Amino acid sequence: MEHGFTWFSLIPFVSHSEERQLVVTTIFVGIILFVISRKVLSAIKNSPHSFIPKEAITFQNFFELVIQAALNIMKEIIGPSAEKYFPLIGSLFVFILFCNLLGMIPGFLPPTSNIYTNAACAIIVFLYYNYQGFKVHGIGYLKQFAGPLIWIAPLMFVVEILSHIFRPFSLSVRLFGNIFGDHAVLGIFSSLVPLVVPVIFLILGLAVALIQAFIFAALSTVYIGLAVSHEH
Repeated sequence: MEHGFTWFSLIPFVSHSEERQLVVTTIFVGIILFVISRKVLSAIKNSPHSFIPKEAITFQNFFELVIQAALNIMKEIIGPSAEKYFPLIGSLFVFILFCNLLGMIPGFLPPTSNIYTNAACAIIVFLYYNYQGFKVHGIGYLKQFAGPLIWIAPLMFVVEILSHIFRPFSLSVRLFGNIFGDHAVLGIFSSLVPLVVPVIFLILGLAVALIQAFIFAALSTVYIGLAVSHEH
């Protein structure tokens, strides 16, 4: 492993020890989220009154408000059918957010500071929205690639294909650049000024983690909305 070729070796600033840590932390985040989701589902199934809102503010009420707000945003972009796309978008948001936040814990690297973690998420989005486009429109989905005018359809088709291919690359690089840069800045200032100053960058890091997860989820929602839209 130490002397063999790996895809991580194509990135000059990722060492073999960091490679192993990134893999382990990514698996760790996945396992934690899986366990939490199973616990929540089990609690809902075992409690007949779990769907009745409680008067006091609880953990469940808070996340119900967050989910409802996210669904409202998705409905504004996609329309009434947004709910059936929420499981993927919600899962991506939570996974990316947890990966981002993990980098704020001393000794951990955020999995999203590696381009391949982000590329995997972006490729899933790319395959999913194209699948949904064909599922909703059938072969007519290809009309979206032809543009509004028949005589420029061949040129527009090439342009649209390139544009769609660029989308997962854009999603991956944007998330990678922001999280890697934020983690690097936090590490530098923490080593130079270990007191007080890192707190400021931790707060900024928290904002970056949340914003970047939201941007990834929002752009993914836009791509799905464009694919299933009937206005083309």
